[in-house]
Parts: sequence; C-alpha cells; structure tokens
Amino acid sequence: MHITICTLFPNMFLGPFEDSIIKRAITKHIVDISYVNIRDFATDKHKSVDDHPYGGGIGMVMRVDVVDKAIAYAKTKFPNEKTRVVLLDAGGTPYNQKRAEMLKDFQHLILVCGHYEGVDERIKELVDEEISIGDYILTGGELPAMILVDSVVRLLPRTLVHKEATTNESFNPIHPLLEYPQYTKPNVYKRKRVPSILLGGNHESIAKWREEQSLIKTKEKRPDLLR
Repeated sequence: MHITICTLFPNMFLGPFEDSIIKRAITKHIVDISYVNIRDFATDKHKSVDDHPYGGGIGMVMRVDVVDKAIAYAKTKFPNEKTRVVLLDAGGTPYNQKRAEMLKDFQHLILVCGHYEGVDERIKELVDEEISIGDYILTGGELPAMILVDSVVRLLPRTLVHKEATTNESFNPIHPLLEYPQYTKPNVYKRKRVPSILLGGNHESIAKWREEQSLIKTKEKRPDLLR
C-alpha cells in the first residue's frame, strides 16, 4: 500500500512512524508513506495557504486552489492504482473499525490534513470522503491522520506476526464486542488472582468464559455496540 499525506507540517509524522509496528511495515515494504507539503503549491511570495473567510468570522480558512493542486499532485504519484482521497475533518463521518477494514483494500490512500478554522467548503468536493476521529476539535488533521494510518496498516497482511491478532479483538466487524479480559504472570499480584478457569487448560471452558466476559464487558462499557 502507498499512503500520501497532504499536510502543512510533514515533520510531525517523523516520530510516530519511525518506531514499532509502522516502522516494521515500512521496512518490510508492506507500506510506504510519503508527504506532500501543501505550502509548496501556494502561488504568492508569502506562500499563503489560507485566508480570511468570506462573510467575516474569526480565524483563517484553507484555500481551495492551493489544496486542489496538492491533491492533484498526490494523485500523479500512483496514477494507475486504486486510490481513495480522505479529508480529516471534525465534521466528517465518525471513524470506526469497519471503515479501517474498507480502507485497507485500497492501493493508494491520500490523506488531506485540514488546519486553522477549517477548509474552504469546495475542498470537500475534491475528496472521496471526510472522516472524523471523534466529537472534539483538534488544531489540525495531522494527529487524526496518524491514527488512521496506524489502524489501517496493522490490518495489512504480514504487518502483525499473528494474523489472528486482528480478528480476536474489540470492534471486529464480524464479532463486534469488546475483547474479553486478558491476564499474564504473575498469577497472584497484591492478593489479586488470575481467574482459575484460565489456569486449568480446558480450552472449551476458557472459550466459553471469554465469550461471557466479552458480553458482560460490552454491556457495562459499550451497550451501544449490542444494538
């Protein structure tokens, strides 16, 4: 998979993508991540990428002409591949695991990071979809883009050592409950014990217990998933 991130701040991504699973996926050539600096497509001497909103208001709005050129350039990088252009925007569709599963099937993802007080509404006509990572406001789309990349890349074949790791977990589209409680050594810590059923070796009983615990946990913390 190829991921191209259109951003005003490409250096923000260096730390998160240079460690752990994302770094391993890049090293194994499962994914490559590149950046398009939106400011490179500004046309004035000040490299302006935003302006005051028509009609008045506080803050600045990203210009459609500059962002349009950045997206168009990003598309030329892999013109023959199945591509999806995503705008990270607080007003977009809430992101979830089902969406991550869908995005992993594209060969080229172009992620557009909004900033300032938002983007010119016409920019939304240049993308395939708008995604929000939650009902709160951030200073820009860079952090949401990192979250999206992490959630998608881990689903790609060979990224994780055990392919079952992405099926037996919370929010799986086929089994959309929260994951059951997990324990490891020591089996007694500060008088808190690991449930005895997990120590007995009866895999059928363990599977049943995990299913029950998954349902209990979901009812307590995310009853909306049961609907």
